Amino acid sequence: MDRRDRNGPLALLFHLVFSVFIVAPLLVVILVSFTDKGYLAMPFDGASLRWWAAIADNPQFIESLWVSLGLGLVSATLSALIAVPAALAIARHSFPGRDVLAALLVSPLMIPHVVLGVALLRFFSGFGLAGSFPGLVAAHLVVITPYMLRLVSAGLAGLDPRVERAAESLGADRFTVFRRITLPLILPGLAGGWILAFITSFDELTVSLFLASPSYTPIPVRLFTHIDQMTDPLVASVSAALIAVTIVLLLVLDRFYPIDRLLTGERRA
Repeated sequence: MDRRDRNGPLALLFHLVFSVFIVAPLLVVILVSFTDKGYLAMPFDGASLRWWAAIADNPQFIESLWVSLGLGLVSATLSALIAVPAALAIARHSFPGRDVLAALLVSPLMIPHVVLGVALLRFFSGFGLAGSFPGLVAAHLVVITPYMLRLVSAGLAGLDPRVERAAESLGADRFTVFRRITLPLILPGLAGGWILAFITSFDELTVSLFLASPSYTPIPVRLFTHIDQMTDPLVASVSAALIAVTIVLLLVLDRFYPIDRLLTGERRA
């Protein structure tokens, strides 16, 4: 018997157990959101939309959702504007300090977010940015740019530089080469990096906790403070709503471009 055949059932069992391990907590949250009780409980003896309706009675969560969406959109877009030229410079050119620049851009991955949050709070307080939307955007840029840079760099690694040189030899200037050749070829990596950056920004709690204000409170911070004050199924209903919205967005995105290709930077055949 082939070794792969012997390992087939075991590999299938492993993937099944791993999938259940990942999905089970999400299913529990969704089930708890339909409870008819005033405390966290599975709705086996009574289901209700009571806590879904309660979301409309708490406009703070809706406001925080819009803050997180705006924060994610702005941060991910600005991160792309930073990561693309940085990745091009690092991958295509040799200059003094190139390795230092590359290490600096990915260094936030090595710093605990608690330390990063305290440092950014102290730094932004001196400029009056603490508790402001620009301050949150700047802090999220520090956190998400390494992810964007990594996926854009992966897209550039699979791009043959001879294609760009061929376009230049035919008379195209550098901007035309970038717009007509480089950008379309690295677009999957760029799109995947943007998605990962947006998700990371939308889900960021620790750094946002130090820089949020009553006027600008992202949804993770709102959920955290709500749990700190009380524990009720409203948290489960809000979380379940976010899960549903995320699934719908991913399905729509996957309809136009498969998620696995976006996250790996693979180009469409």
